[in-house]
Amino acid sequence: MTPPAVPSPHPEIRVEQEGHVTTVTLDRPHAKNACTGDMWVSLGEIFRALSYSGTRVVVLTGAGGEFCAGADLSGSADGPREPRDGNRLDPMRALADAVVGVHGCAVPTIAKVDGVCVGGGFGLALACDLLWCSDRARFSAIYAKRGLSLDFGTSWLLRQRIGVHRAKELAFTAEMIDAARAREIGFVNAVVPAASFDTATAELAATIAGGPPVALSSTKRQLDFAGTSSLVQALELETLAQNVNQETSDLREALTAWAERRPPEFRGR
Repeated sequence: MTPPAVPSPHPEIRVEQEGHVTTVTLDRPHAKNACTGDMWVSLGEIFRALSYSGTRVVVLTGAGGEFCAGADLSGSADGPREPRDGNRLDPMRALADAVVGVHGCAVPTIAKVDGVCVGGGFGLALACDLLWCSDRARFSAIYAKRGLSLDFGTSWLLRQRIGVHRAKELAFTAEMIDAARAREIGFVNAVVPAASFDTATAELAATIAGGPPVALSSTKRQLDFAGTSSLVQALELETLAQNVNQETSDLREALTAWAERRPPEFRGR
């Protein structure tokens, strides 16, 4: 059964569902999908809702051949709202909640990056579980060029991906990095020719969506927690997760399919 679609709370973010795959698209191509404050907040809401929607994988992308040029700094009516009474903590904490919403999504997430991916957009891509990009993608932790330090979780996410020394290099220089260099450094999973990019990411999403949803959700949590847990804690989490898995019909389906020499059909139960 296909889960019900999650509505988008923002007119410039599209949420579309096909089978068990949900695609979230930043839809401001005239601004290279730079996000306003309301868009960041809406992204957090969308990913929190998708966690419990029954979808099995979420693909995050941008419209018009670009991923995201970060925050909208144009100062227009559609840009970030000015803080009231000089309080700049509240807007930044709202941004932090959005990062947690994306990174903490309970189902696997894929950043599908084409074109520019800088600043907050870079952090947004890193907040996903996997990062697939086209061969025309470009990345930068651009903050230093704007007189700013890292935000949108980039200080934590980038270090987690590539280690402290590489992360400092990218942050200090604000270097613009092409797709091949990004693959070499190690913060993208794969680089795909632009002509076959849609097909490749659709195949990846379909592969994940065809897996056992309960088990994969637990696996995601296990790997997320492993960076700050001990081996004993990781083993205990594995024990608890496997006890849950043993009570699912998906486990029985996997064993039956293996015996019958056919692909399993998981239902997330």
